[in-house]
Amino acid sequence: MKAISLFIGLFCVTVFGFSQNITRWRGVNGNGIYNDHNLLNSWPESGPEIVWHFDDLGIGFSSPAFDGNKIYITGMNGSNGVLYVLSLKGELILKKEYGPEWETNYNGTRSTVTVAGDRLYIYSGLGVLYCLDANSGNKIWQKDMMSDFDGKNIEWGVTESVVVDGEMVYCTPGGLKNNVVALNRLNGNLIWSCAAAGNLSAYCTPLLVEHNARKILVTMTAANIVGIDAKTGKMLWKYEQKNRWSVHANTPVYSDGSLYCVSGYGCGGVKLRLNQSGDSVTKEWFNATLDNRFGGVVVMNGYAYGSGDKNRQWQCVDFTTGMQKYTLTTIGPGAIIAADGKLYVYSQTGELGMLKPESTGFNQLAVTKVMLGSGQHWAHPVIFDGLLYVRHGNSLIAYKIK
Repeated sequence: MKAISLFIGLFCVTVFGFSQNITRWRGVNGNGIYNDHNLLNSWPESGPEIVWHFDDLGIGFSSPAFDGNKIYITGMNGSNGVLYVLSLKGELILKKEYGPEWETNYNGTRSTVTVAGDRLYIYSGLGVLYCLDANSGNKIWQKDMMSDFDGKNIEWGVTESVVVDGEMVYCTPGGLKNNVVALNRLNGNLIWSCAAAGNLSAYCTPLLVEHNARKILVTMTAANIVGIDAKTGKMLWKYEQKNRWSVHANTPVYSDGSLYCVSGYGCGGVKLRLNQSGDSVTKEWFNATLDNRFGGVVVMNGYAYGSGDKNRQWQCVDFTTGMQKYTLTTIGPGAIIAADGKLYVYSQTGELGMLKPESTGFNQLAVTKVMLGSGQHWAHPVIFDGLLYVRHGNSLIAYKIK
């Protein structure tokens, strides 16, 4: 079972201060909250209407990335990773191999495509970062983080989705020297390297925070949460966070000057308060009950929502005090996003649910089963323009929820 933790590194990207459109992991602000409104408050038992589905993605766990009228997603055919570009109607526009992918265990692509202008960034499970032309899919440059930077990852393949901001693309090779690096996103040249805490890379997609006009890159490595000055590469602080398998697959959440970092295998989550300049943190609270492994959390209206790993319920935790408020067990644990005041959950057993958090508990508005696709139900869902997109193995499904 320990292998289950790893890959869900569908973690795309959180970016501030850019001059062009850049895709973001988990919504506009990188926090799992999407801006769609007037969404349905109920579904039929069979689920929301399926507008279309594309069933030839190959093997993978990555989520779709949207740019204009195109959808970018990856899958593995044979031993090679493939970029798929689809229209918003689910029609195939482009199919292009980019290089070898992870086939050691739980085969498939892991990281979500990052789109910045006319360039795409794909980080393979083998630790190779590819920069591709967004129109043709042709390779512009590539860097092998394992050989070029002596990177060291934990056991089950790279799952990080890289962060882009301005001229920089940030990545976490892991290891003693080049633990976190910033590359020139146009040519792949090294801008800075940070040894950080010298840990192994641990599946976490970093969060880029703008805190009192200072940009801080925050990530979790095998034994520490680290904060790095995004401009200079100087490590500002570190905070120990460990679990049994060194897996820290959830992107941190930033809210009102605080960071929330949560890990599975019974570990739990810590809320850290940044000081005024962002060069140190202090612990506000630690909660062990919400020990999410790779499904993410949503912080909304003063509460944190997510599912546990050892504690396998959907949970509501008071974000001020860290105390658990209530739980729900009728839907299995998995990934969570939010929109229009509602929570959308996708369980590891294929349940797709809609919850309304209320003062006394979760109001389960709807639940159905994802029947299309194959393999594990691990990809994070995405909401875009009134549609809920769910990737299940070789299928991408577009549900109408507005």
